[in-house]
Amino acid sequence: MLFSMLSSVSQSRYSDLLSLHRFIKKAGVIPNIITHNLIFQTYLDCHKPDTALELFKQFINNDPVNPSSTTFRIVVKGLIDNNKVDRAIDIKDQMEDAKGFAPDPLVYHYLMLGYARNSDGDAVLRLYEELEGKLGGVVEDHGVVLGSLMKGYFLKGMENEAMECYQKVFVEGKKMSDIAYSSVLDALAKNGKFDEALKLFHRMIKEHNPPAKLVVNLGCFNVMVDGYCAEGRFKEAIQVFRSMGEYRCRPDTLSFNNLMEQLCNNGLILEAEEVYGEMEGKGVNPDEYTYGLLMDTCFKENRPDDAAGYFRKMVESGLRPNLAVYNRLVDGLVKVGKIDDAKSFFDLMVKKLKMDVASYQFMMKVLSEAGRLDDVLQIVDMLLDDNGVDFDEEFQEFVKVELRKEGREEDLTKLMEEKERLKAEAKAKEAEAAEAAKRRIGSGFLLTSKLFGNKETEPESAVATPAESLESTVATGTVSELAEADGSDEGEAKNDRASEQLTGLRLLSEMASVSSQQQFRYTQPPSKVLHLRNLPWECTEEELIELGKPFGHVVNTKRNVGSNRNQAFIEFADLNQAIAMISYYASLSEPAQVRGKTVYLHSAIFKQARNNA
Repeated sequence: MLFSMLSSVSQSRYSDLLSLHRFIKKAGVIPNIITHNLIFQTYLDCHKPDTALELFKQFINNDPVNPSSTTFRIVVKGLIDNNKVDRAIDIKDQMEDAKGFAPDPLVYHYLMLGYARNSDGDAVLRLYEELEGKLGGVVEDHGVVLGSLMKGYFLKGMENEAMECYQKVFVEGKKMSDIAYSSVLDALAKNGKFDEALKLFHRMIKEHNPPAKLVVNLGCFNVMVDGYCAEGRFKEAIQVFRSMGEYRCRPDTLSFNNLMEQLCNNGLILEAEEVYGEMEGKGVNPDEYTYGLLMDTCFKENRPDDAAGYFRKMVESGLRPNLAVYNRLVDGLVKVGKIDDAKSFFDLMVKKLKMDVASYQFMMKVLSEAGRLDDVLQIVDMLLDDNGVDFDEEFQEFVKVELRKEGREEDLTKLMEEKERLKAEAKAKEAEAAEAAKRRIGSGFLLTSKLFGNKETEPESAVATPAESLESTVATGTVSELAEADGSDEGEAKNDRASEQLTGLRLLSEMASVSSQQQFRYTQPPSKVLHLRNLPWECTEEELIELGKPFGHVVNTKRNVGSNRNQAFIEFADLNQAIAMISYYASLSEPAQVRGKTVYLHSAIFKQARNNA
């Protein structure tokens, strides 16, 4: 059951699952064994076996929850899928050393399969003999190791012994699980025995009677699709693929990609596109590999517009193509003379991908050869604004060589000088605005003192909570209500003070409306500590200090706060410095930014920020 749950987790949801796991840990919730198993499986499916192993080690050594046999099976299979056979052997030994766990034929099946993939027939037979010895010479468990054992025999050239194993399945009617059947089918189909595999498959179909008796699964259908394709019988491969729904088997993205890849590799792009068109109806989402496969095949078939269309669909569907797929796209478009399209995709993806120097220079070279040096300089202009790629001397020389072809080498020098001048002017204006904001602090500080009093001497219970927001106070509080709430003979004096407070609150509300950016929260009294949100998760302490530096001395920081690690606190030496920063950004139409991301800031409820040290 757990394996079916895991297979239903799509690649696009892995990051959500891992984020949920981090939240559970921070919330102090103790995960159960199913949660642990899901996390191990996710990291292994994402090809992060070292992370999975480290978590597994911590789980074994420290967690109050005990592992199950499913836990060991997940880890071993995942390591085999990541070609970590030796590490998988260690987990098998660890399982057998633990109390309450007998040698598990399914674990041995995964290990034997791993050695078979590495063409090590001796290791396959050695593992089987080890399992047989530990189980007293009888290996049952629904014949799960028979397929792997057959592969070992085939690798050793021992065809007769391999077919003897098959006789136990087909002739003697040995009781088998669906996993065991799938493994035997695979051993036959990939070792020149496809006719025998076909006979076995037809028999399995007849015996399949879910839910009482499960004989075929998705793996069995994938094996048969591969077998038909290897035989060049592509129509039958498509037919058997489409028939799996009749036997309560549902294809996944990997199954679709597998069939489509074999069709594409054999020049059957139209058939592949027809299969692709069936994905939505089956409730299966294409992934990056799906679109990359169709894009590459369309280029091979001289259909560049369709290739570009598949790439665009990938981006529009929210998927994130990697740099290699993007490079293949622009290279294919350039080769057929579609430079405008290539430049359009460059503009689309330059902010979405971490492009390397080679990707920038490829596009610049193409534009230069087309006589579009203004576009080359436009890319340089963008590079000078973006710190993602170092526009070093070597890169500058590359651009100069291209510009020199038309005698425009000096244009680069002029552009760089102009950029430096604009940056200097911007810094001067920022410093001037910061000083102006500091000069306005006095009145602002007096106002907040009247509103909130001397917070250093008030009891903790008097500190306003987030629920006691400015907006609700201004919207619902009136002078008369505040006086009546007091109920004393000093109502008139209370009236005056309440009027003063409401006036101050409205002034702060007007300050908040100065900026069109919703950057500020006036729900907390002023504090030396500011709370920053929406930061890049890789934001450094130096960047936080640099952000606050124009307003005063930053004495402490705390980064990577929150479940998404995109919040932080900075603490100033003086309250006025913190207020200066709030006031400065409230008076600007441009928000505070770190690495191009808008940062939201407000006074924190804490009196001190503890650093990350």
